[in-house]
Amino acid sequence: MKKLFFALAATTALTTPALAEMLDLEKDELTFGFIKLTDMAPLAVAYEQGFFDDEGLFVTLEAQANWKVLLDGVIDGTLDGAHMLAGQPLAATIGYGTEAHIITPFSMDLNGNGITLSNDVWEMIKPGLPKDDDGKIIHPISASHLKPVIESYQAKGKPFNMGMVFPVSTHNYELRYWLAAGGINPGYYSPENVTGQINAEAFLSVTPPPQMPATLEAGTIDGYCVGEPWNQQAVFKGIGVPVITDYELWKNNPEKVFGITAEFAEENPNTTLAVVKALIRAAQWLDENDNANRPEAVEILSRPNYVGADYDVIANSMTGTFEYEKGDKRDVPDFNVFFRYNATYPFYSDAVWYLTQMRRWGQIPEAKPDSWYDEVAKSVYKPEIYLEAAKLLVEEGLVNEADFPWDSDGYKDPTPAADIIDGIAYDGKAPNAYLDSLPIGLKADQRVIGSDIEG
Repeated sequence: MKKLFFALAATTALTTPALAEMLDLEKDELTFGFIKLTDMAPLAVAYEQGFFDDEGLFVTLEAQANWKVLLDGVIDGTLDGAHMLAGQPLAATIGYGTEAHIITPFSMDLNGNGITLSNDVWEMIKPGLPKDDDGKIIHPISASHLKPVIESYQAKGKPFNMGMVFPVSTHNYELRYWLAAGGINPGYYSPENVTGQINAEAFLSVTPPPQMPATLEAGTIDGYCVGEPWNQQAVFKGIGVPVITDYELWKNNPEKVFGITAEFAEENPNTTLAVVKALIRAAQWLDENDNANRPEAVEILSRPNYVGADYDVIANSMTGTFEYEKGDKRDVPDFNVFFRYNATYPFYSDAVWYLTQMRRWGQIPEAKPDSWYDEVAKSVYKPEIYLEAAKLLVEEGLVNEADFPWDSDGYKDPTPAADIIDGIAYDGKAPNAYLDSLPIGLKADQRVIGSDIEG
C-alpha cells in the first residue's frame, strides 16, 4: 500500500501527455533484480524519475546477492526481469550453465569497467611503465608489464590470482582480452573442466563485485576486473591501483543488458514495450545536456537500497573522470555511457562478440559456422522490440527521432583496430575470421582435450 501511494503521488505530480498514450498492459506489477553496480542506473532512474509510473507500471527493484541468484530469479519467475551481464542471456540460450531462453530488448550501457592491481603488484610494475614529458604514466597500460611479475610468482611456486565477477561476464572476457593482448595466457575451459584455468599463466576466479576490494586487501587475489564503483573504492581505501579502463581496452564496448525470458515477452508484449520505453527515457536522462543530471544520479545510486557506496566514490567515474593511482585523476567523459552512440540499441554484433569470446576460451567447445553466431544473436537480442518502443516515444514527443538507428541491420560498422588495445579490428559479420586473427585462443576446429589444444 505504501509503495502504491508513492507511485500514485509521483504519477499525479507529472504532466500527462505520456499517460494519454498508455499501453494496455498485461501485467502492471513487476519486480526487477539488479547487482549493486553503477550501471544499474537506468533502472533506478526509471523508478525515481517516475518513468515507470508514466507507463502505468508499479515496479519493485531488488538487489540480488550475486549473478547466479539473479539469473535463477528471472528463470523461475521470482523476478520479471533484471540488470544482467550481457553474456548471461546468450549463455542460457545456448545451454552453457543453466539453460533457458532469455532475451534482451534493451542494452543498458557502454564501458564502465576497470582492471585494478594490488599495491604490491603496482609497485613491481610501476618503474618500468612509460611516462610522458610531465612524468605522468602513459595510458593504456599493457598487460605485458605483468610478465616479469608472473614469472617471479612462478619461480616461488605461487599462483598469480585475479578476480572477475562471473564466468560469462564482460569482466571475465575483458580481463582475458587484456591479458592475452599482453602475451599472457588466461587459461581455457573445457566441458570436463569449467574452472577456466587450463594452461593458465594468470588464474582467474569468481568474486562478487562488492567483495572485490576486501578480497584484494586480504591478499586472496592480486588484481581484478569489475564495474564501478569497486575500482574507485580500491583507490579511496588505498589498497589498489586501477591500471586500465575498458574504454581504453575497447572504445565504447557494450556492457550490461536488461534481460527477460522469451516467455515473458510473448505473454506480455505491451508490458515489455512499456518497460523498454521507461528505460530508454531513463538512459536519455542520464546522458542529456552533457551529463548534467549525473550528480543527481550519483545521489540516487549512493542510497543503500541501490549501490550504497559513498557519493564521492561513485561520482569519481559517473561524472566523467577516473582516478588511477591516488591523486592521478583524469578526464574520461565516456567512462559511463547510457544513451549516446546508440548505447541502448541491442546490436547483434555485440552479441556475436560475446559468443566469440566464449568460443575463444573454450566455453563453446566446438567450432561453429558464422551463420550460427548470427542465428543465436537474433534469438536473444531483440532490436525490433526496442525500435517499436522508441517509435511510441517519438510519437509522444518524448525523444528525438534522429537519436535512433531506424535503418540498421542490427550490426555495427566494424570496430577499427585503433579502438582496441591489441590493434585487431572486429567485424561482427565475420566471427570466425576474427577468432583466427587473435594470437591467443581457440581457432578453427581446435578443441581443448585434457590440458592440450588439439586440431
